[in-house]
Formats: sequence, structure tokens, C-alpha cells
Amino acid sequence: MFNSGIWRMKRFADSVPELIDLQREINRLFSNVGQSTTLGYPALNVWEKDDSLVVTSELPGIDPENIDISVTGTTLTISGTSKADPVKEGETYLRQERDLGNFQRNLQLPFGVDSKAIEAKYERGILTITLPRMKEDLPKKIKINS
Repeated sequence: MFNSGIWRMKRFADSVPELIDLQREINRLFSNVGQSTTLGYPALNVWEKDDSLVVTSELPGIDPENIDISVTGTTLTISGTSKADPVKEGETYLRQERDLGNFQRNLQLPFGVDSKAIEAKYERGILTITLPRMKEDLPKKIKINS
């Protein structure tokens, strides 16, 4: 009877490192709960400048002809297709991490934009979209009568 209790304690003691590893793994898995993470592709940077919204996005290696930009109401949509690099005969991939295929990203704009004055340029893999604010959406100075 005494020996079996010691045996049980020894087995438990042997499993402590595994329990600590399990606790670390659970902590790692749940460490980002409650934090908003953006999993969208392509990644976007957005800022306001001179009554316009500027949106930049990294789209390396994509032909500008394969990128579509549209604005509907206050939603900007960037979509397109990323194609695979051609592999020649006798070559094989050892690693392939770049996403391929169709993509779409929607961005809710903070104000209405003048869709006729939107400008987009694509230079060195960076897409830059300038969205001018509608005149009706600009802040108005209110004169106080006395």
C-alpha cells in the first residue's frame, strides 16, 4: 500500500514538465483573445490628408491590369488576382509562401468621397489611392448671430 502511493507521486512528478508545457501552449493560444487582428489581404494603411483619405497597399508582383478598385457609397473595394510565377521544366518549388489567386478587401470609409475625383497609382508594388472628401461632407463653420 505504501509503495503504490510513492509510485503515484513519482508518476505525477514526472508529468509536471509536460503540464508546464501544456500550460504555456494554452497561454500562447489564448493570448490574443479579445484583440482585434486584421487577417485581410492586402494589408492597408489609411490616413487623412488635406480633406482627402489616402489608402496605400502593398501588392508586389501584381500587374496593375489585374487590380480592380471601386467605391460604392462609403465602401472602398480593392480586388484582383495574383498569379504564380512560371516554373520552368526541371524546376520545383522548395518553399512557396506568397498567396496566389483572387483577393478582395473592403474598407468602410469614414466619410463620403467624390468618386469622380478619385486617383490611383501603382508604383514599385505599392498601390496608392487618394479619395477626396465630398464638399457636402466637409465640416461647415456656423456663424453665430447676436
